[in-house]
Amino acid sequence: MKTVQQSSTRDFTYPDLAQASRSWPMEATTIATKQPVADEGVRITRALQTTLDLEELLETFHKEITKLISYTSLAYSNIPQGIEYAVGKAAPHTCTYHLVIAGESLGELSFTRRKKFTDPETMMIEYLMCSLVYPLRNALKYKHALQMALKDPLTGVNNRVAMDSTLQREVELANRYGTPLSLIALDVDYFKRINDNYGHATGDCVLKAVASAALSSIRSTDIIFRFGGEEFIILLSNTDKEGAICLAERIRQRIQTAKYICNEAMIVATASLGVACLDKGENVHSLFSRADQALYHAKAGGRNCVKIA
Repeated sequence: MKTVQQSSTRDFTYPDLAQASRSWPMEATTIATKQPVADEGVRITRALQTTLDLEELLETFHKEITKLISYTSLAYSNIPQGIEYAVGKAAPHTCTYHLVIAGESLGELSFTRRKKFTDPETMMIEYLMCSLVYPLRNALKYKHALQMALKDPLTGVNNRVAMDSTLQREVELANRYGTPLSLIALDVDYFKRINDNYGHATGDCVLKAVASAALSSIRSTDIIFRFGGEEFIILLSNTDKEGAICLAERIRQRIQTAKYICNEAMIVATASLGVACLDKGENVHSLFSRADQALYHAKAGGRNCVKIA
């Protein structure tokens, strides 16, 4: 006999969830706690209002509702914001909810287990999600605000504030575990001439295009920062000297060959790059200074080239 697996995806706006809560008898009690459903909803709502951290919020929600509903795994995803969270081991039977509030998508929440969810159980899940949607929206907005505070508003890459904390962390990890770490300092050649000849709006356009060209050249594990003005820093975790030089050269070539059309003007842009690789026990300041010194040699050596510390 073949068992048909339960798999359902539902779109729920917040009013729908509120309606679900009204359809559940408030005098009914949960099997697990013997407490009125309304009391459990209030208790969970209060627990979720204690944090704006998204992961902590989802962990709290999972911890609270497992007292009321039996399931094997819970998963949350928000693809536009690149968020994936899962706890437990996935099972064949699935109930997935696409959460929407005031026309805004909050992502998808999935529950799985080895046996089918009954109608009363899915109704209970939908009621309990009433306590999640507003705290979830607040946590998503808070996470987005934190991310934006670490982004350069012009180019969209990470800013200097993000660079300072990230470099410190990565240098400490590389020294602790003995893994290679490299740094690339990049400066757009003759950028003052671009501003003087074409104006600052065109200069901004060129900076955005250069950042885009660099981003398209690096790997997913690499991180690029705008240090200031026309200078960028690229952090290469677990990358030795040969790998760093190869990547720096690829970035240089991509910037040189890209077409820059800004405000109807065709701009020629190149970049000079300096590479430094972390020595054993070296600190952030020393590594950064050596990358900057290598960049100075690249500019003194004719620009549009790569030099290593």
